[in-house]
Amino acid sequence: MEAAEVLGSLKRLSDEEFRALSSLVEGELGIKMPPAKRTLLESRLQKRLRLLGLGSYAEYCDMLFNKGGMASELVHMLDLVTTNKTDFFREAHHFEFLAQTALDRMVRSSGPKVSIWSAGCSTGEEPYTLAMVLNEFARSRPGMGFDYTITATDISTRVLEAASKGIYQEDRISPVPLELRKKYFLRSRDASKSLVRVAPELRAHISFSRVNLMDDVYPVDGNLDAIFCRNVIIYFDKPTQERLFTKFCEYLRPGGYIFIGHSETLSGIDLPLKKVATSVYVKH
Repeated sequence: MEAAEVLGSLKRLSDEEFRALSSLVEGELGIKMPPAKRTLLESRLQKRLRLLGLGSYAEYCDMLFNKGGMASELVHMLDLVTTNKTDFFREAHHFEFLAQTALDRMVRSSGPKVSIWSAGCSTGEEPYTLAMVLNEFARSRPGMGFDYTITATDISTRVLEAASKGIYQEDRISPVPLELRKKYFLRSRDASKSLVRVAPELRAHISFSRVNLMDDVYPVDGNLDAIFCRNVIIYFDKPTQERLFTKFCEYLRPGGYIFIGHSETLSGIDLPLKKVATSVYVKH
C-alpha cells in the first residue's frame, strides 16, 4: 500500500514543513530525523491532527510556529515522535551485575542508602525491575539497614502516566522470574482482564517525572549511585552523546555506575568513566 493511501486524505508533508518539524524535534530532543523518517512523522502526527480538527500538516505547522500554539502543543508532539519500547529484565546481564557486584560496592563506598536514576524509563518496566533487584538485595541483608530510591524520568507524559500506575497485561511480565512475580505483582480481581499491578512496596520507592535530557539542568538529586540510560543515545549524534554523558557524570558520585544499551558505546568520548562490564561504566 502506498504511503499516501495509508495517510488517507491528508496531503504529504512538504519539504519545508518536514524541515521545520524535524528541526524542532532535533532541537528539543537531540534526535535526528532524516528524510527517510518523513512517512513515520506523518503517520504519528495524523491522529493528532484529527483530534485537533486540522485538515492538513500545513495548518498544524501554522498553529505551532505562527499562532502561538507551541507552548501548549509541544509536549503532545514530542510524545508522538518518541519511540518507547521496553521489557522487564531487558538486557538481563545488567541486573545480574547490579545484584552480584555493583550493589555491594555501592554500600561499601557510600553506605546503605542507594539512589538510582532510570533515564528514559518509558512505561516503567526498567525502574520496576530495578526495584525488584534492590528489594531482593535488602531482603537478603536484613541487618544492614539497606534502603533505596529510584528516580524514573522520560520526555513522554503519555508513557509516564502509564508507568506511574504500574498496571500491565499479564503477558508483559513473562520475563520476570516466577518467584518474583508471586512476590511483587498483584492480580486483578476481575480475572477476565488478565491485568497485574506492581506491589505497593515497590511503587513506594519510585518517583516518576518528566525530564528532557536536552535541558541544561536536571531536576534530579546529585551524588547518584547509578544511572541507567539504555537504548536512548542510539538516536543521538556523537557530540550530543558527549554533552549528555558529561552532564550525567556531574550527577554521579565517584564510584557510581552508568549502564547503557548493549548496542550502544561510549568509545571515542572523553569521560571520567572506566568500562567494567558489557555496556557498564564506573566513574573514577
